[in-house]
Amino acid sequence: MKERLDNLRNRLVEVEKEVEDPNLIKDVAKYKETMREHSYLSKLMEEYDNYLSIEKQIDDSKLLIQEESDPELKEMAREELHSLEAAFEKSEADLKMLLIPPDPLEEKNIIMEIRGGTGGDEAALFAADLFRMYTHYAEMKNWKYEILSLNETELGGYKEITFSISGKYVYGSLRYESGVHRVQRVPETEGSGRIHTSAVTVAVLPEAEETEIEINQEDLRIDVMRAGGPGGQCVNTTDSAVRITHIPTGLVVICQDEKSQIKNKAKAMRVLRSRLYDLEESKKQAERAQNRKSQVGSGDRSERIRTYNFPQNRVTDHRINLTLYKLDAVMQGSLDELIDALCIAAREEMMKAADHHLEHK
Repeated sequence: MKERLDNLRNRLVEVEKEVEDPNLIKDVAKYKETMREHSYLSKLMEEYDNYLSIEKQIDDSKLLIQEESDPELKEMAREELHSLEAAFEKSEADLKMLLIPPDPLEEKNIIMEIRGGTGGDEAALFAADLFRMYTHYAEMKNWKYEILSLNETELGGYKEITFSISGKYVYGSLRYESGVHRVQRVPETEGSGRIHTSAVTVAVLPEAEETEIEINQEDLRIDVMRAGGPGGQCVNTTDSAVRITHIPTGLVVICQDEKSQIKNKAKAMRVLRSRLYDLEESKKQAERAQNRKSQVGSGDRSERIRTYNFPQNRVTDHRINLTLYKLDAVMQGSLDELIDALCIAAREEMMKAADHHLEHK
């Protein structure tokens, strides 16, 4: 570990030279990346210096215990050694955690897609409930959201809804929401009071900037059509709905909410860009994690991740076996307890993987 940290100290010296270069600011992407790396390495070296300082104090205390003849001073040195060893253990754990470099995606805005799955109208109603849950959470965090496209049912549910959330550390907070969310409750549409089980799929995509993914116009087929609403009614009387097909991947995005064809096309391109970016990132992650199956963030959207049981006011996250009896609060956007637990579990997995890597080097 020390060898790796010493190499990273040398890297910090190089990065500091890059930061001092007045030409760096001309390249916005490189400037952001360099400043992020500088901030990370500075924090890491601060903890490494603390670790080395405690290590030296431990050596000094051990020497004092060996050489000191006064029993009282010897006992004081032993007590100090005990507290130093505890501090050393904590510093070592903090260092191992910091050695996992921050994922640059964590700071990104997101595009979230919620789709009603099995359960028909009830699934669509729950998709609308989940949309409200996430937007309440966004409001609590002072994040902004914008609906990009939606397909509404006559009962006020959503067959699907796509929206963006922007703010500080959005992807880092919500990345583990991707997957199948299962609901157990008596549907409003059910007269006999029987509990039904329905499912909704959530996808969380890091929002790509235009500079991050190149889309060739010749790879796109763009169709303009009349927008449709629930029950077949027309939302707009003009041909303003836009469907973009990305021919190489077969990805299709439809946006129809705006009365302007130009605005619908711009929104559809945002969604398409993020889906393509997510595909690229998923490939990279699959290559990196061939030897490690993460239980928290496998990214498999067919995996059932959470159950919302309304009669028992219970929500269970199956990946980390966490059950909370406060579903009413969760549906109002109180997601911190769930999200924090998932992030901690993911970091612990990464630490185990890092330990394994260091042991086998």
